[in-house]
Formats: sequence, C-alpha cells, structure tokens
Amino acid sequence: MSGPGEAGLDAARVAEVLVAGPPRRRGSGYRVGAGHVLTAAHVVAGTSAVRVRFDADRPGEWSAPARIVLSAAAADVALLELADVPTDRTGVEPPRYAAVPDADVVLPFSAMGFPRFKLRDSDSESSGEGGAGGTPGRYRDSCHVTGTVSVLSNRREGTLELAVAAPPADPEPHRSPWEGMSGALVWCGGAVIGLVSAHHRADGLGRLAAGRVERWYESLTAAESECLRRWAGLPSHTALGLADGIEGRRPAVGLAGLPSDLPLRELAELVDALTAVPALRGGNGMGLVLDSISDRIAANSPRDPRLRMDVYGIVRTCLRYPGTLDQLLEAVRLLEGPSPEVDRVDGAAARLARFRG
Repeated sequence: MSGPGEAGLDAARVAEVLVAGPPRRRGSGYRVGAGHVLTAAHVVAGTSAVRVRFDADRPGEWSAPARIVLSAAAADVALLELADVPTDRTGVEPPRYAAVPDADVVLPFSAMGFPRFKLRDSDSESSGEGGAGGTPGRYRDSCHVTGTVSVLSNRREGTLELAVAAPPADPEPHRSPWEGMSGALVWCGGAVIGLVSAHHRADGLGRLAAGRVERWYESLTAAESECLRRWAGLPSHTALGLADGIEGRRPAVGLAGLPSDLPLRELAELVDALTAVPALRGGNGMGLVLDSISDRIAANSPRDPRLRMDVYGIVRTCLRYPGTLDQLLEAVRLLEGPSPEVDRVDGAAARLARFRG
C-alpha cells in the first residue's frame, strides 16, 4: 500500500508565492495538503497579503489568496493556508519527509521553483512580474533543478549545500539570479530532505543552501511542530527515517570547484575511467546521460564519434559550467549501477579532487 508522498515531486503542486506590497517579494513553495503550502519564512516575513499560484499559463492554472498560519523564523519555515480551493483540487496527500546522515556521501537531489534568472518577456498581459499584480509582458518560468547534495558542508549553519548548474548570466550584481527560489522543497529518493533557504554569493552561482528537515526539530516549538504535523504531514522526530537509497551508498566527491582550464593530462585518468563504463559504450548510453543533465552541455560540447575524444569534450565543457561535472558523474552512477567501472570513476574523481584541493 502506498504511503504519503511516494511519487516524489509533483509539478502541479509546485507553488509560486506572490507577496504584495514593497518590496514585492516572490518565492517558491509546495502544496503539502489540500489547503496548505509550505515555503520559507523569510519569503513571507513582514506581510499578510500573500497569493499563491499553480501551473501559471497552463491549462490547469489556478490561484488563491493565502493566510500565514505559521512562520518559524528560526527554522526558516512557513505554512500558508489557502482560501477558495477549487473543489476538483482536493484530496492532496502530504509528502514524505526524510533525513540525510552526517556521513561522507554526496547524494542526488531535485527541486523546482521560480528563480529570478527565469524571467521571460511575453506578448501576453495575463502574467506579470513584480508581486501579486505585476508588470504586463514579463513572467517567471519554472526551473527544475537537479544536482548533488554535499552532506558534510555547511555543518555550522545546519544547511545542505546543493551543487547545481550555474545560471547562464548574472546581469544584476546587487541581486542574486536565484532570488525567488527560496521555499522550494528539496527532494531525494522520493522524500523531502530540505527547503531552499539562501544563495550565498561567496559560494558562487553554482551553490544553494537548504535547511535540513532533521534540523527543523531543533528550532521549532512544540506548537509549531504540532501545526506542521497536522497540516503538512511532518512526522515526529523519532519517526523521521532516512531518504531511500542512502544506506550503503558509496562516498563521492564534489568537483564543482575545479578550474575551467584544467590541462588534458590532469583529466586523463577520469576520462579513461568514464570511457571504460559499459553503459557509455553502448549506442544510446551517452545520449541518456546528456539528457539527464544541463542541456548546455549537449549544446556546447564538440561531439566526436570516437568515444574517448567525445568524453574529453564533454568533461571539458562541464568544467565551464560549475556543478555539471558532478551531474554527469551522478548520471553515470545511476545509469550503470554499482560496478567495478563506476568504482574506478569514483576513485579517479576523488584523486582529481585531492590533487586540486
């Protein structure tokens, strides 16, 4: 029998949180029950006028005003209660929540939200940027982010470090291109393990921070925990399990900090290890891997029918887009599964990280 949230991230439940009035903030969230949305507390701080929108400019678009029923600043978690939920939008089960261990592992994750760099121009006046009203002709599209979680980073802050593909441009130095992504739930193994809380400029454009679910309990009062249990499905601390697929997972390293101009000789061991992976030697293997990571890699890599040259070109292209080499290696691990060849790839990646660390 299926439990709550076993399907994982559902795009129809991803919420765009629109805050009226100065400074006309906007954030992301997720519908965790028939009438409730989970988001970040700082997104809705200092306001009572909030509107939540789903599936903007899609056939199933709907929106509703929302009331803040919980704002736990210490955990940076807020719960919104929706008004006027359509009758055909009921029956929503809460997601499953899970912890990640304090261990030497790097895990895959996904999240979906509405960051500022996804601003688009449009001829339509139905959607606007800039709060609950907005300016005609501009809108934010959704951003489905995938990458890896470095579990042991940010221990003092108590957050997860998310390695992601950096936005293609940063035209406003005084504003983060990730602005608006706060409040997006972070998923791993079909469960919620965190909530996007910040983009620290010093970490670069390819890093986000997310509050860890297991750390919420340290900051929430008994009344706040009960509110989240009742309306968002958050289990008790003792009932919180680990995300699926974590037990027995091989340690991995993050390579997002490698320079983009690494000499070919330093990449040789990693390229040789990747070339030996059986899944990449088949006709469709490399295509499947490229389809699962940032589309900028396939678009900008000098492809070559010779596998080793092809891998060199793809790896060099990944170095130009921080976070995508980690995505590439994680896709290889998932596609190939546990094998001596994948162990060799992990060993080569670890040695490269140590050499350049």
